[in-house]
Amino acid sequence: MVFILLIFTLMNNLPPLAERMRPKNLDDYAGQKHLVGKGAVLRKAIESGSLPSMLFWGPPGVGKTTLAYIISQTLSRPFFSLSAINSGVKDVREVIEKASLLKEQGEVLPILFIDEIHRFSKSQQDSLLGAVERGIVTLIGATTENPSFEVISALLSRCQVYILQSLDEADLLSLLDKAMQEDPVLKEKKINIVESEALLRLSGGDARKLLNIFELLINAFDTPLIEITNEIVLEHVQQNMALYDKAGEQHYDIISAFIKSMRGSDPNGAVYWLARMIMGGEDPLFIARRMLILASEDIGNANPNALLLAQSCFDAVNVIGMPESQLILSQTAIYLATSAKSNSATTAIGAAMELVRRTGDLPVPLHLRNAPTKLMKNIGYGKEYKYAHSFEGNFVDQDFLPDVIRGTKIYEPGNNAKEYETKEKLKKIWGERYKY
Repeated sequence: MVFILLIFTLMNNLPPLAERMRPKNLDDYAGQKHLVGKGAVLRKAIESGSLPSMLFWGPPGVGKTTLAYIISQTLSRPFFSLSAINSGVKDVREVIEKASLLKEQGEVLPILFIDEIHRFSKSQQDSLLGAVERGIVTLIGATTENPSFEVISALLSRCQVYILQSLDEADLLSLLDKAMQEDPVLKEKKINIVESEALLRLSGGDARKLLNIFELLINAFDTPLIEITNEIVLEHVQQNMALYDKAGEQHYDIISAFIKSMRGSDPNGAVYWLARMIMGGEDPLFIARRMLILASEDIGNANPNALLLAQSCFDAVNVIGMPESQLILSQTAIYLATSAKSNSATTAIGAAMELVRRTGDLPVPLHLRNAPTKLMKNIGYGKEYKYAHSFEGNFVDQDFLPDVIRGTKIYEPGNNAKEYETKEKLKKIWGERYKY
């Protein structure tokens, strides 16, 4: 799709629609009102001019690069930009040297924007530390991955993390409306969006993807009136969608298909989508991390070994690297897909958190409290507690929930052999309290 758009825009000597519609200031910026709306935390920092180094974490197409550039323009700061895909330590040092020269000349502090900073190695990230600490640059890094896993702790501790969210339906429709009214090409056409569901679904909250799809559709018509329906969108777009783009387009669709194949116990689907990601150049640690999550979320105590294997897979991939890691990823994906399934751990913690939200901070029963001081012992802390190991079978019937929710069932064992044993054990020792 991007290739087709490129040919068209070159022929017409125009940048793509997504580039033509890139906002120039915060008031034109779509979405992220929790960060840059009136009175929001990041907007206040920008308006005060006291800007920390920061990391923008969010899915593709939500405006991370655009926001960084708008910040530099708003504050009249020099803007240096690097992409972690094709930049190395040498490039970082060259930018820092330029920034150092500006500081020596008394110029304003430049902004160094690094796209996909999670792809920087530890040594590359280390090369940024000194400049950030000495105030030579204000770093703005963009990442689609959780920075807690992908950014070294020393750099992470020096940056404020801002989470950018996928654009909602209103934001996306507003972008389309603005494009039709203001874009020099589109405003000359009569465009009627009869149905928008397919457009929004295929965009996945990605503004850049939405505008690329929209431009592709418009270019497919040579009639004075263009009517967009769901059927037309699917007919023209799906046949031109990129196969896989780890930096954007189908990144989340492919990983979703991979996870759902394993959850659905289909090893064929799991290995197919795994191959799609591997051949598309996906980060193998990203794949391993998602399998680690699935091992608890969808398998859990139906097969506790699944979590151990997934953890071993993550560790092995981290040590071995590609291409050999594809064998380990395949083995683990097949094991997880063919394993017994249970989401009882997931539903249990969800139910427990909902119970906490509903009942608030209930007091800990006295018999469960520690009594490190004489006063605490005198007022009954720990007095009625029964030490399980002092009783037959290492079990004694006592209450472990706050009084007002005593007897509440939170954990519901899954329908599988392993948890059936657990259910029978709980019924045996607890009687009516754990009768399912």
